[in-house]
Amino acid sequence: MFSKSKINEPGPKAAEPAKPDMSSDTPASPPSSSEFKASAPKAKPAASTLSTDLHITGNVKTTGDINVEGTVEGDIRAHLLTIGETATVKGEVIADDVVINGRIVGRVRGLKVRLTSTARVEGDIIHKTIAIESGAHFEGSVQRQDDPLNSGSKPAAAPAAAQAAAAPKPAGG
Repeated sequence: MFSKSKINEPGPKAAEPAKPDMSSDTPASPPSSSEFKASAPKAKPAASTLSTDLHITGNVKTTGDINVEGTVEGDIRAHLLTIGETATVKGEVIADDVVINGRIVGRVRGLKVRLTSTARVEGDIIHKTIAIESGAHFEGSVQRQDDPLNSGSKPAAAPAAAQAAAAPKPAGG
């Protein structure tokens, strides 16, 4: 609980980082995460790139950014998702920002969705803001929602209908 006083001890050298005091009688415990907080904010990691020769079958999920140049058969969830001109995605795409240069067959959900002139989308787009450049090919519906990322895949009326169907039927019929 109490540690030795460090008043008369010399401070750490400029080249040496300060070390935690281990002279107390309590057993050593793992350092808390607050001891390792950097003074400068962490640098944002570089975007992951799925190259043109990569074919993924399965879902991809990250809190970071992804650049897809290859083929993905499955759902993708990311912060910033860029679909390259050579890329094909067959599945649902969910991201804060979606930039489509290539082909998507499936639903797109994003706060900001941008279809460039080389984009080909076959599926519905649910968005907060959208931009479609001249030349983009799009087959499906477009729906604006304030929170397109957290909406379920079924319409809001479906749970009410399910509850009504599960309700007990009146007697006497």
